[in-house]
Amino acid sequence: MKKTGNFNRKILGMLAALASFIFAPACRLNDKQSALESAGIQADRLESLWWLFFYVCAVVYVIVMIVLLAAILKTRKVTEQAAPDVKPDERGERTAANIIKGAVAITVITLFVLMLSSFRTGSAINDLQNSPEPLSLKITGSQFWWNVTYVDTVPSNNIQTANELHLPVGRPVKVELTSTDVIHSFWMPNIHGKKDLVPNYPTTFYFRPDTVGTYTGQCAEFCGYQHAKMRFNVVVETEDQFESWMAAQRQTPPPPSDPLLQKGQQIFLTSTCVTCHAIQGTPANGQVGPNLTHVAGRPFIAAGSLPNTDENLRSWITDPQKIKPGIKMPMNTFSDEDLNALVAYIESLK
Repeated sequence: MKKTGNFNRKILGMLAALASFIFAPACRLNDKQSALESAGIQADRLESLWWLFFYVCAVVYVIVMIVLLAAILKTRKVTEQAAPDVKPDERGERTAANIIKGAVAITVITLFVLMLSSFRTGSAINDLQNSPEPLSLKITGSQFWWNVTYVDTVPSNNIQTANELHLPVGRPVKVELTSTDVIHSFWMPNIHGKKDLVPNYPTTFYFRPDTVGTYTGQCAEFCGYQHAKMRFNVVVETEDQFESWMAAQRQTPPPPSDPLLQKGQQIFLTSTCVTCHAIQGTPANGQVGPNLTHVAGRPFIAAGSLPNTDENLRSWITDPQKIKPGIKMPMNTFSDEDLNALVAYIESLK
């Protein structure tokens, strides 16, 4: 995969430093979520197009500023002198007219080049549609989280997780996007462009991650009050690591043997949790909220809103509305003893 040159990186670094100086601390460049740090073939093409537009616009801006400055200086020089009574300079007018015609011609050519480059990039990012045996995913957007299903030819081997993608490096991926409520937009800046999720209109696209690492994605279409807290992780790993992760995800968590965990499971199965969430190997089969079969193995909870820690998990269970006001998850009232048991059980689901 083609990498952007060092010169581009230096330009980007200077822009980031300038933005940080002007807008700090509100603006920060995130290496894990940047369309200018491509980690996939589609993102690389989009990045190249971005740099082409950047350099062309920068050159145009500099030329316009130079011409404007020259005109200002010339006008000031003329106004400082007594205005002579002279006839129009026909030769000078013809020269000016030719310069304008040339500038218009260059502008038209430049716009056509940019237009053709944009069309070419748009066509090129769809060149994986005929890839043999791609990894198949179905991603469903809901207010305000992502349901991810790894689709297998044998339905019983399907894997369901939430707000997290694990992908093998160098392997094409086919994604079907759907929405259960409003329009969302699935965006992995480092790997691909934005793709909309429109209710009742499934969207399919292909991509290929080419660089191992962990990246951040998010909803890029305003979808409601907690739109900003609708994020997800993209973990690109080697084929062996991916297969190990898949094998672990297919495993059913063993029945808890510890009395504390047994009590926590019983609390989960007899509370409102069971109506919305699913845990493989238990009667819990809710589809309203994320699947919790292996939730303890995820680095974040609440669609990227909080690190998956004991304290955050307690806060999320008891008062999710304080963290993400307006979501569907209700507040829960548990005694300290029951909450300890429930949190211990959930933290055992790895």
